[in-house]
Amino acid sequence: MSKLLAFIGAFVGGWLGWWLGALIGMMTAFMVSIVGTAVGVYFGRRIARQYLE
Repeated sequence: MSKLLAFIGAFVGGWLGWWLGALIGMMTAFMVSIVGTAVGVYFGRRIARQYLE
């Protein structure tokens, strides 16, 4: 379940990062998407650890 929540977090974080970065430009969207993906994985795993263990 931890991996599933990390995947969902990565998907949502990457999408939000891309959406926000696309307001400025393509390269910014790419960079912010990477950061959003990492943040999404962090929070997805944190939620899994907090509620499932």
